[in-house]
Amino acid sequence: MSKIAASARVHPLAVVEDGAIVGENAVIGPFCHVGPHVTLGDGVELLNNVVVAGRTTIGKATRIFPFAAIGGDPQSVHHGGEETTLSVGERCTIREGVTMNTGTSGGGGKTVVGNDNLFLANSHVAHDCQLGNHIILSNNVMLAGHVHVADRAILGGGCAVHQFTRIGRQAFIGGLSAVSYDVIPYGMLNGNPGILGGLNVVGMSRAGIERSVIHVVRRAYKQIFEGEGSVRANAAAIRDEYVDCAEAMEILDFIAVESDRALSSPNRGSKG
Repeated sequence: MSKIAASARVHPLAVVEDGAIVGENAVIGPFCHVGPHVTLGDGVELLNNVVVAGRTTIGKATRIFPFAAIGGDPQSVHHGGEETTLSVGERCTIREGVTMNTGTSGGGGKTVVGNDNLFLANSHVAHDCQLGNHIILSNNVMLAGHVHVADRAILGGGCAVHQFTRIGRQAFIGGLSAVSYDVIPYGMLNGNPGILGGLNVVGMSRAGIERSVIHVVRRAYKQIFEGEGSVRANAAAIRDEYVDCAEAMEILDFIAVESDRALSSPNRGSKG
């Protein structure tokens, strides 16, 4: 039997399958379908014509708009029906036509979406993606499988992100960009193929980062990407110089991590 809180409101034209859990003050509108392994947190709202399937958990106060399909099987030829999951955090807004898939057994089995994220119409989060908090995916953004997006990144309309790519914290991706390589924290990438065009200075300022700190990070950026050596060699060579600047160290740590993808740079891609 389903476990539906007494304060929840379920429209008579909605289907909530046996086994589903629906929290306090949740609202399920007409023509919604909630699967048997779904958990909807307190205050979740499915407006109408929403499908939530699979082993999916939706965090409290998240709103999902019409024709979104959340928790469907991963779009992977390697998926054999394993019991994988999707977790969506609290206070997210998921607009019309958004799709999110569960994970795959070969990718850890979990797709994870953090809190306070905004997904605009027809954006897609594929299997095994890992998303942080306060992220914006604009209309028609496409994340392939295994993509990692850190906190407060903004992805412009229609951009496409290659599988296994990492996008660092507070990075900005321009509309219609092709993201084939990792994007550093605070990086700003545009174009097809995507080219790193500097730092997201406006975003850094809006986040309260002092101008003096931004100048330090810009100096580090120039040393990394305009130095004579490879990107990774340049980054390793300057670490001691920036130990007192958390933002610069965040970029250096990001570069130092082994990754399946190359690094975006002003020259499109660099193996470092």
